[in-house]
Amino acid sequence: MSEVLSGESLIDRALKRVTALWRERVSPGQGEPETDLTQRMQACLDARGGEVSARARAASLAHTYLEADIPGRRHFLRTLAGFDSDVERVTRAVEALAKATDAEGRAAAKVGLRQALEPPRLKLLHQLAAIPDGVKLLVDMRAELLGLKNGDALLSALEADLRNLFVSWFDLGFLELRRIDWNSPAALLEKLVAYEAVHRIRTWRDLKNRLDSDRRCYAYFHPRMPSEPLIFVEVALVQGLSGSVQKLLDEKAPVLDPKEADTAIFYSINNCQRGLDGIAFGNFLIKRVVEVLGGELRSLKNFATLSPIPGFTRWLAEREKEADDALLTEAEALAIRQAAEAAEDVHPTTALCTLLKRKSWPRDAAMVAVLEPVLTRLCARYLVNEAGRNPKRARDPVGHFHLSNGARVERINWLADTSPKGFAESAGLMVNYLYDLAKIEDQHEAYAGEGKRAASTPVKKLLKA
Repeated sequence: MSEVLSGESLIDRALKRVTALWRERVSPGQGEPETDLTQRMQACLDARGGEVSARARAASLAHTYLEADIPGRRHFLRTLAGFDSDVERVTRAVEALAKATDAEGRAAAKVGLRQALEPPRLKLLHQLAAIPDGVKLLVDMRAELLGLKNGDALLSALEADLRNLFVSWFDLGFLELRRIDWNSPAALLEKLVAYEAVHRIRTWRDLKNRLDSDRRCYAYFHPRMPSEPLIFVEVALVQGLSGSVQKLLDEKAPVLDPKEADTAIFYSINNCQRGLDGIAFGNFLIKRVVEVLGGELRSLKNFATLSPIPGFTRWLAEREKEADDALLTEAEALAIRQAAEAAEDVHPTTALCTLLKRKSWPRDAAMVAVLEPVLTRLCARYLVNEAGRNPKRARDPVGHFHLSNGARVERINWLADTSPKGFAESAGLMVNYLYDLAKIEDQHEAYAGEGKRAASTPVKKLLKA
């Protein structure tokens, strides 16, 4: 196996395996004609020939979907979405409810209306879910719908049906929290590599380092998708808050005895299934892992993150475009212009963004001395004060996630991510969000209800600078 890891073929291999499994269950005599999807789906709904035949037909449909190209899949999904509620039946049910005169009559009419509104495609979705790896098929199907539904009412309705099913199917009570370590199945470790989107896993040695004794990785699994992580979190057991992801992931760093660690750093959280977008797992995952780690290691006193700030430089670029005169103080504007050797007519925000485009600036001590206090202050403003379309919601998506979980903005770290991605997204800055167990619920309520963002005293001082 190559030392350099690649997850590019993982999904393809999985689909081939699943397709082969379904193909085995669809004998040549059971296959339906490929020409009329509507008739084949209706045959599934009619359930002729008993359960075995129904499963074979559903497996045949699944095979058709997986083998299709993008236009073919769109045709498949629109055909499936076309099995909608019968308008005349719904109209009669509404009329029956309107005519009902007593509580018993209204109750019966409401049952009839609910039954009339239920589209036949829901039965088809349940039939597809019942075949081997069928739930995974539907999760991937919704992922495809999210990209295809754009303005298409039929596809949007089908996507909404799947989302509603997943809300109940993937309820927290059905999920299993499992630790992933170096002894986990190789196929699962491959998926960890493929799904890691925050800090790419580069080699097997890198992966082994992240699963060492002073590291932890936990994931949620569903019983119908036992080999597919839904979401996972990577944790480092350290002493004190971490302020550099490169140091945190240094393969040559000495391994710490977990019993000597006083802090658990959550440094990477990854949703693995695009088809489960909008189904909340992350907030439950962090709180559950805090409970597990707290029970395992009594020495742990602090639970915090080392988080990226993915929208910071984009926000600076918007400030440049709007020529925001209030972004920089007079002293900051002068220092930035001088460092950039910019003319007097160049707007200071333009000079700032120009400096950040120079790849050499992190190695220039004089440049760093100018930029560090400016960017740190602006980052505090971005995280604590800036909002998106919803004025009560933090603009930064990672910040919104942790603040809504009850964390507080604890510390902004300079040159904490010196990767190309880190400089491109946040000028190398990262942030620690602290999960203070005694204050989580109050801070969650304050943010969820009033949009109040908890921040440490040092961060609040930055806002007044």
